[in-house]
Amino acid sequence: MGFLKSLFSSAKAENPEEEKVKNNQKNFDILKYDGVRAQKMGRVAYAVKCFTEALNIQEDFETMTYLVSAYIVANEQEKALAVLDRMVELEPDHINTLLTRVNILFLLDKDAEAISVCQHVIELDATNHVPHYLMAKAKKTTGDLLGAVVDLTKTIALKDDFFEAYLLRAEVLLSMSQLQEALADVEKVIESVPEEESAFLLRGRIYEAQGNTTGAMADFEKVLELNPFNEDASLLIGKLLIVQDKLDEAISFFDDAIDMNPAFGKAYAERGRAKNMKGDKEGAFEDLKKSIELNPEGEEAKKMDGQHTNFENKSYMPF
Repeated sequence: MGFLKSLFSSAKAENPEEEKVKNNQKNFDILKYDGVRAQKMGRVAYAVKCFTEALNIQEDFETMTYLVSAYIVANEQEKALAVLDRMVELEPDHINTLLTRVNILFLLDKDAEAISVCQHVIELDATNHVPHYLMAKAKKTTGDLLGAVVDLTKTIALKDDFFEAYLLRAEVLLSMSQLQEALADVEKVIESVPEEESAFLLRGRIYEAQGNTTGAMADFEKVLELNPFNEDASLLIGKLLIVQDKLDEAISFFDDAIDMNPAFGKAYAERGRAKNMKGDKEGAFEDLKKSIELNPEGEEAKKMDGQHTNFENKSYMPF
């Protein structure tokens, strides 16, 4: 009996097709879990290689998910989208995959395409607040402000403590000059999350639009109290001082901001603006030059396009 059992086992082991399947599965498992370990250790390039080789052996939905995550970390958004497209082909109604695809479309500035994906998710699950919120973001970017407000209102109706939706609706309403409605939304957030710096920043902008410079300044200063490195708050405070013709205060304020962050290109530009208004053309030129060095793709650099000769002669300032 032992001899016969051994004989049959040998015959079974020598089946080439079965042996190939076993080896493929073994290699797939090794590559997949080597990739998972590499990803956890931050070895993203090696993780991508492992997942890609594993998928060459076997098309596996979970491994595709890992590969998408690795591509996102590696800032390979187009490659992540290609994998997600295949995942949607395999499972057209997988909500997490569809929502991940929306976020990748945002990163690739394909907001119009994101809207249709969000609509599909809503068809699958009308009670899910996330696609309504993401669709509102896409509509805001594509210029459909009223549609964005409608979607955000639906988002809040589905989840009334989703404060990101209140903030985004307030921002859209501010851009539509619906200041009281915007203020109500942002104050709802501040009441519930009193340490949310973006809420104070937005309320300050609303106050500024209302002409309440005292309230705006207080809110911008509150943001810096919560986060001394918030560049938006620093810029808004400095600009408010300039608008109020407090040029020396503005220059002193930007001096401190630059001391705290020497790579703060926009602070140099705004300090240069204040110096220019005081008649300090030399100081303004040096600040503008430094701003462009730090941020060659920024707003000031774009304004200088075609003005290089005048810039070198200090005869043109884009303020």
